[in-house]
Amino acid sequence: MYFNSFHFAAFLPIVFILYWIIGGRRREGQNLLLILASYYFYACWDWKFLFLLIFSTLLDYSCALFIEKQETRAGRLRWLWLCVGINVGFLGIFKYYNFFATSFAALLSGFGFQVHPYVLDVILPVGISFYTFHGLSYIIDIYYGRIKAERNFVDYSLFVSYFPLLVAGPIERATHLLPQLKVRRDFNFEKAKEGVFQIIWGLVKKIVIADSCANYANEIFNHSGSMNSLSLILGAVYFAFQIYGDFSGYSDIALGTSKLFGIDLLKNFNYPYFSRDIAEFWRRWHISLSSWFRDYLYIPLGGNSGGKTMRIRNTFIIFLVSGFWHGANWTFVIWGLINALYFLPLLLLNRNRRNVDEIVLRPDWESVQTVFNILITFALSCLAWVFFRAESLSKALEYLKRLFTNGQFQVQYFAIERYNYELLALLVAFVGFEWVHRYRIEPISGRWSWVKLSLCLATLLALGVYSDYKNFIYFQF
Repeated sequence: MYFNSFHFAAFLPIVFILYWIIGGRRREGQNLLLILASYYFYACWDWKFLFLLIFSTLLDYSCALFIEKQETRAGRLRWLWLCVGINVGFLGIFKYYNFFATSFAALLSGFGFQVHPYVLDVILPVGISFYTFHGLSYIIDIYYGRIKAERNFVDYSLFVSYFPLLVAGPIERATHLLPQLKVRRDFNFEKAKEGVFQIIWGLVKKIVIADSCANYANEIFNHSGSMNSLSLILGAVYFAFQIYGDFSGYSDIALGTSKLFGIDLLKNFNYPYFSRDIAEFWRRWHISLSSWFRDYLYIPLGGNSGGKTMRIRNTFIIFLVSGFWHGANWTFVIWGLINALYFLPLLLLNRNRRNVDEIVLRPDWESVQTVFNILITFALSCLAWVFFRAESLSKALEYLKRLFTNGQFQVQYFAIERYNYELLALLVAFVGFEWVHRYRIEPISGRWSWVKLSLCLATLLALGVYSDYKNFIYFQF
C-alpha cells in the first residue's frame, strides 16, 4: 500500500475514526488497533513476508529480556551478537545476497574461472531495512543500559511495526517512541490540523514534484548517450528534486499521519538543499539515518576520540555503509565514497561543524558568499546523485564524461524541448515555498492560514497538472 494511493486514502480515515472512537478510551486499545492496522498495511504489499516482521519482533523482544537478565558483560554480549547476527543475516540474504554472489562470480571470472552463481528469485521485503534498524537500535540501547527492556509485547510490537514508519522511515529510537506508546493519547485538534497540512505537503512533494521530475529525469538518463551538456545538467537537477520529493514527501506523510494519532516522530529532512556545505547537508538529509549511523556505528568505532586518522577512517566507513544501505549496487557504494571525499576537506580543516547554527528570521541573503556556498553544495550533491541514479558505474561515468565534454548548451529532446519551461517554473515555485517556510515567514500562520496554504498549493498543483496534461496529449498524438 502506497501513501499516494486511493487504498491508503480510504484506509487512513477508517483507522483514524476507529482509533479515536473505539480505541481512544484506553491506550491498550489504541495500541492494539494500530498493530492490527499496521499488519494489514504491511500484508497489502505481500502477506507472505509478514512472518519476517513478526519473527523480527519476537527475536528482538526476547533477546532484550535475556540481555537484561545476564549478570556478566560477556553474557550480555553473547545475546547481543546473536540478535545482531540474525537480524543482519536476514537483511543480507534478502537485500545483498545476489549482489555478493554476482560480484564474487565477476571477480573470479577476471582470473579465468567461470562461475555461475545461484541467485535468489525473491522480491525484497518492503521496509526490512527500516524495521531491522528499529530493532537493532533497541537491542543496542538495552545492552548499554540506556533503557530498560520492554515487558509489554503489544507496546514493543507497535514500536517495530508502526505503519507510518514501514515504507520509508524515519528510523525511530525506542527512547523516543516507546514512551509515547505507553501513555494514552488524547485528541488534539491543533496537532491533527498540523498533521493534515504535513500530509498534504508530503503528497505535493511526492505527486507534483517527484513524479513530474521523474518523467524528465528518466528520459534524460535513459537516453544520455545522445544528450548534450545542458540536457545532462538538467537531468541531474531533476533527479535531485525527484529523490528529495520522494524521500522527504514520504517522511512528511508519515509524520503527518502519526500526528493524527497523537504521536510525534523524528524529523527526517530539514531543507537540505539550503545547506552551505556538505557537512551541513548531511545534518539535514535523512536525519534519522545519519544520526543512527553516528550513534550506533561511528561512535562505537571510536568517533572523534582517536585523532584525525581515526576520524577519517570512521567517516569513510560511515559513508560507504550509508551508500550500501541504500541499495545493493556498486553505484551506491561509489555515491557514498564521493560524499566522503566531499566531507574530507572540511574534516581536515576542522570546518565540518562550522554551520551548525540555524539561520532564522532574516537570513543573510545579502551575502554573496552564502548564496554561492548554497549553490556549490547543491551542484556537488547533483553530481553525486548521478551515481545514485545510474544503472551501472559505466553508465554513470559515461554520463559525467558527456556532461563535461559535450559542450552544446542548446535545448534538445522532446521532454526538454516542449515542456522544460513548465517544469522549471514548477521547481522555482516549489523552492520559493520551501524558502518561505524554511526561514519561518510562516505561510500557514495567522488568520488567513488556509487561504495562504491553498494559494501556494494551487500554484504547484496547477503547474504539475498542466505539465502532465501536455505530456499526455503529446504522447497520445
